[in-house]
Amino acid sequence: MQSATQAVVQWMEMALPISNGARALALRQCQPQAGKALAQLVVAPAMGVQQSYYQSFASWLAEQGYGVTTFDYRGHGLSLQGPLRGAKADLLDWAQDCELVASHIRQQFPGQALVWIGHSVGSQLPGLASLPMPIDGLLSVGSGSGYWRDNAAPTRRLVRLFWWGIAPLATALCGGFPGRKLGIIGDLPAGVLWQWRRWCLNPNYGIGAEGEWAAQAYAAALYPLHALYFEDDEMMSLASVQSLVDWYQNAPSFLERVDPAIAPKGRIGHMGYFREEMRELLWRPLLPLLQSWSQGSRSPGKPLFGPQESPA
Repeated sequence: MQSATQAVVQWMEMALPISNGARALALRQCQPQAGKALAQLVVAPAMGVQQSYYQSFASWLAEQGYGVTTFDYRGHGLSLQGPLRGAKADLLDWAQDCELVASHIRQQFPGQALVWIGHSVGSQLPGLASLPMPIDGLLSVGSGSGYWRDNAAPTRRLVRLFWWGIAPLATALCGGFPGRKLGIIGDLPAGVLWQWRRWCLNPNYGIGAEGEWAAQAYAAALYPLHALYFEDDEMMSLASVQSLVDWYQNAPSFLERVDPAIAPKGRIGHMGYFREEMRELLWRPLLPLLQSWSQGSRSPGKPLFGPQESPA
């Protein structure tokens, strides 16, 4: 049976053209049917994760009165046209996708605040925009440097086998990384995998691999940043999350440590935040921050989940 709040959420499928060629990004968008949205939110996926994974989270946000857009990066998920082997994309292309989506939402809803919610790589890419992203706040969920020595212990124990064995071999053989078949991460265009590998092997991650322009791009971002670090994240260590905050050096920022004990089953990890069971204990506390940014605040916000915060 459909609840009263669920009844006011309506999803639309959209295709956003990419300038070079006939390719397009696959977007899904929902707007509250009862009145104007409080603000527009974009949920940007993690590496290898399709937008469908965030469906419950996005629907819940729409039930709270927000317009929400999800998308797949080019060459991935519903934005993949043709076989994976033929996908032409790298991480800088994905950063351009973020710019394209943000610009489109700004044009579609002039005058409304726009907040970016990035999961993992979805919070790394906005800082690499050619111009600072036209957003009013960045909520970073489980994101940080992917430098392999800064990975959390469970990942660090296996990552050398991945980067010096599985990933290059599988990508060379298949013309793209067949993550779904391997049960690792997800399918990735070859250009994304090779560039990500360069980043992850560099102590300064993307900034070290790409050069000074990347550092300058991050430094140009002035929108507020609230970064969530989950203490049981099997991929991101506290050091890696701190690195992300440091890249956005001129943004008002706050790094919040979240104790997984507050989750319904005492577990969050790298992927768990967006699961349906988190709606009351982990999703609802976001609302004051979203409201603040929607009303024009430039503050990175206060602790959302109690006293486990760490100053950025």
